[in-house]
This record gives sequence, C-alpha cells and structure tokens, in this order.
Amino acid sequence: MGGSAQNTLSTCRGPLEHNYQVILATGLSQESQMTAIEKGIVARNVKAAVKKGLSLKILPTLVRKIDPIRDMIALLSIWRLIRKVKPHIVHTHSSKAGILGRLAAWLARVPLIIHTPHGHVFYGHFPPGQSKLYLSLEAAFDNITDRTIALTSGECEDYVRLSVSSRKKLVKIHSGVSLEKFKNPGGNPKEIKAAIGLGADDLVVGTIGWLLPIKGPVYLLEALQLLWPQHPNTNLIYIGKGELESRLKELAAETGIYEKVRFLGWRDDVHRILPIIDIFVLPSLNEGMGRAIVEAMAAGKPVVASRTGGIPDLVVNGTTGYLTEPGDPDGLANAIGRLLDNPVLRRQMGQEGRKRCTLFSEKLMIAKVAELYKELLK
Repeated sequence: MGGSAQNTLSTCRGPLEHNYQVILATGLSQESQMTAIEKGIVARNVKAAVKKGLSLKILPTLVRKIDPIRDMIALLSIWRLIRKVKPHIVHTHSSKAGILGRLAAWLARVPLIIHTPHGHVFYGHFPPGQSKLYLSLEAAFDNITDRTIALTSGECEDYVRLSVSSRKKLVKIHSGVSLEKFKNPGGNPKEIKAAIGLGADDLVVGTIGWLLPIKGPVYLLEALQLLWPQHPNTNLIYIGKGELESRLKELAAETGIYEKVRFLGWRDDVHRILPIIDIFVLPSLNEGMGRAIVEAMAAGKPVVASRTGGIPDLVVNGTTGYLTEPGDPDGLANAIGRLLDNPVLRRQMGQEGRKRCTLFSEKLMIAKVAELYKELLK
C-alpha cells in the first residue's frame, strides 16, 4: 500500500486507456506485513484494474530481500514470461524488481526498457558501503535502460551528479495522486476529532508515512516537545506503522506528554483525517517525492517538510509551507511554531497548496507515461 505500489498500478492504467495490452508481473507481498484491511484494499484495487483489461501474473519467487536461489528462479520466470509475450516495452518499478526485470528483458532482447526507481537509496537508507553497492548496480544497469523515469527534479540531479545516468536518458514524471477524495472528503471533522479523543478547539499537527528512521518521526516528536510549553492545546498525530512505533510511544511516555500524541496506525480513510489536521509535517531524511504532501495540499493544509530528495519540487518555501533541513528538530519547531501562531497564514498557505496540487494529479501522470511510450515506439 506504499506510494510506489499505488504509482505502479496507476501507471498501468495509461497504456490500457490508449489500447495497449498490459501485463503486470508482481510478487506476493509476503514481506510487507500488511493488515487484513490493507490486503483487502490492494485486492480491490487490483481487481478494478483487471476489470479494465490488466493481465496479472503472480511470481511467487519475486521477493524484496536478497535471496540468491529465489532471485535466480524469479529471473528465469520473468525471462520466460517475456519470451512468451514478446512485449515492445518492459517497464520495471523499484530497485529489486528493476534489476531482475531489466536483466530478463535485456536477455530476451526486448526493444525498449524503461525503469522507474520511485526514489533512490543512494543515501540515508543504508550504511555507506551498502548504499555504494546499490549506486554501482544502478549505474551498471543504466547501460541496458532506454529511459529512467525520475519522480522529481531532485532525483534527476542526483542521478546525474552521482554518475548513475545521463540527462538524455532521464525523464521527469511526478508520481500522480488521485486528488478528488482529498478535495472533497465527506464526513464530519468535529465527529472525527471527538472519535480520536481531541477537543473541538485543539490544534493538530499530523504526519503520514512509515514509522521508520528514514522518515524522521523522532525529530517531529522532539520538535513538538519544544513547542508544547507555549502551545499546550496542540496535539500530534502519527498515521502509519513501522519499527519505530514502540520507541516513539516510549519517548512520549518518558517525557510525560503521551496524552498529546495519537498513534492511529495504518488507515484507509486518510482523506477524512486530513481535514482535522491544521499543519501537515513530513520530516524525512530522504524522500523520493512525498505523495502524502500532495494529499495534504489537496486537503488545503500548509506543509512543513525537509529540504531533501524530491520534496522541494512540491513545497514552495514561504508560499505553500516551509522547508527545513533534514534531522533538525529546532528548525521544524520554528516553522511549525510560526504556523501555530498565525491562523491566517495557515489558511493562505493551505489555499496556495490546493492550487498547486493539480500539477501532481494521477490523470496528468497517466497521460505523460502514455505519451512517453508513444514517443519511444516511434
């Protein structure tokens, strides 16, 4: 249910709408630890795509972690599928599937190979040695890739700066978000506030995403700890799950502010939660793009986010929100504090974000991907 999975499924729609035959080869998502609700939503989304003409091919050996035996079997399975189908284009998504898929496509002599990494892992995710390995692999596989789709200008610049690819091979296509339900969420914000134990006059700072070190959720908690003495009616909401959830709860309890922090877990009604959030924050240390920012802007919320990865493509500093340095709780506190003190500014920035979010719509992304296919096939 992450952004890359949603983007991949959406990307399949463009060619379908332009009368291409599309086959999606995917693993079983056994490592994702999805809840029953998440699995149900994934199944519904896939079923809807299949109804529109998508062919689905499940590859049980295609897993996320490095597994030499299963990886070799997965490579052979992909190669066999490609040899059988004889596609004009193979379009791979994310790092592991991108390596196996591109190698299989090259071995099968596919005319066109396109890759979407969905943000890179060249820094911030892993220790330096491991990051260098991934960088070297991507640079090597660029030799058999016709086009790499970067989500943002920042990602394009990183690929060129780190000598992973050349500008002529890079195409920028933002990850598209279905905006309508965030612009018109329905529901009653007062009732939603009450349901999660918040008062009608409480201010809410919220974030959406995996509770992992790379997403910086600890820095957000530290920033709020700096603000609570002057803003006692402010509450913090985490929407998402991950390995840091227990640690965050411990930190909140240790500092005596546990009652001001809400852990909502994974939700399928984020569009109904966003209206109760006054300030949306994404404190990531690295971020391919940050689809949650687009969702927050569509909901009319000011954004405070890290100046890293593709985020500067989305947030116009001083207009739709504020950009701060990654891993800087003081900077986060300063930016959030300015917005807490100024309801007019919150509203103005939210309105500007609502205008800007249309640049990152799913409809626009689908059209650009379809146009890229058409251009390359010529």
